[in-house]
Amino acid sequence: MDFSVFKKWIADAADAAGVRDYELYYSTEDETTVNAFGGEINEFTSGLTGGVCFRCLLDGHMGLAYTQELSEAAAGALVRRAVDNASVIESNETEYFSEGGAEYEDYEPADMQLASPEELSALVLQGLRELKDAHSAVTGGCSASAGAGLREICLVNSNGVDLKWKCSSDYLFLEAVVSDGNEDNNDYKLKIAEPEKMDLQALAKEAAEDAASMLGAGMAPTGSFPVVFSPEAFSSMLGTFSSSFSSDQAAKGLSVLAGKEGEMIASSLVTVVDDPFCPENPMRINFDAEGSPAYKKSVILEGRLETLLYNLKTARAAGRQTTGNAHRAGYDAPVAISPFTMYLQPGTCPEEDLLKAAGEGIYVNSVGGLHAGANQITGDFSLMSSGFLISDGKKGAPVKSFTIAGNFFDLLKNVTAVADNMKVPMPMSVSSFGSPSVLVRELAVSGK
Repeated sequence: MDFSVFKKWIADAADAAGVRDYELYYSTEDETTVNAFGGEINEFTSGLTGGVCFRCLLDGHMGLAYTQELSEAAAGALVRRAVDNASVIESNETEYFSEGGAEYEDYEPADMQLASPEELSALVLQGLRELKDAHSAVTGGCSASAGAGLREICLVNSNGVDLKWKCSSDYLFLEAVVSDGNEDNNDYKLKIAEPEKMDLQALAKEAAEDAASMLGAGMAPTGSFPVVFSPEAFSSMLGTFSSSFSSDQAAKGLSVLAGKEGEMIASSLVTVVDDPFCPENPMRINFDAEGSPAYKKSVILEGRLETLLYNLKTARAAGRQTTGNAHRAGYDAPVAISPFTMYLQPGTCPEEDLLKAAGEGIYVNSVGGLHAGANQITGDFSLMSSGFLISDGKKGAPVKSFTIAGNFFDLLKNVTAVADNMKVPMPMSVSSFGSPSVLVRELAVSGK
């Protein structure tokens, strides 16, 4: 059933129930994926997931209900359940819906011609063949996954908000597995583009060479050293501690940034941006999960914390305007707060200049254990890592199984150089994280 018909049924059912303040949020994802291993297709999935959430305000209380069925009977039942739920809510917290009449930024949404199952199958098999030929150390354990997906969000409310978003994309994920006879290693690469625009040979070569570069890795020394983070490694760090920028976390006492808006919290070289229209992410969108306009903003500007991220509820509580960062993980998920594409703004120098400035130190290209080894409330971390020694200002021998430890916000204060090679390594959702290479003056390293 067409959503435009369903929202009319909802409006009629709400009117009949005496509901004047309501919101309807619709979210679906239609995706096909093909996986290959050992030279053949080993998994194929295709399906449509999603549904709608109806929220209503009655006597200051928010009631909500969900359904996956878009029928007239389901619309009536949805409204009745939400009204019943509102009647038993005891919370006195004030809730809000977006006002109508807002202006939304024009942008170019991703609109790829979705690949067929046959095209996806050919893509993963060709990807495996390219991996096999990419490096002499590649083994038969490589895998490939390709997908084509169409995502859609619609949001309407009783204030006149009526928004729609569609995003279609194709992707290929290649995992290279290599061996030198004594040990194995792996690396993976992701490409989002229409199949005919993908350079499979280059993607496979990058994955295989990066995996092979870590074979025979030794142990890093123990001590405090200058550290250069790769774009991938620092993106992971930024994503791990991004909840510290949530005004909801701050209000609950779960962020060290509470009360620090307007203060210097990082090196003047650090500018962190949240951008719904970042060209590196195909999931571009001009409104948030409450229907508020989304816009590009500096969260940290030259070291100063400009703003936390707000939705309608937290903004009203703090006496501020929403930053348009309301987020839902799905149609049946609660309204939370999340960035769109949050990234460290790149500098103007190549990564090689960071290595020269480090002189002798450690290049970190991968961090692990981010959930167990990182305290998102305090910013403290102790993470298993891998990378390379920096010797005489150049990337040297590979090292692995060493630990880096410190505090993320202290680390931001000790950034001494930012490169020009910004990447968004895994732009597979509206919330993604990116960074260029970053030089930190000193960090504790535990190795041999």
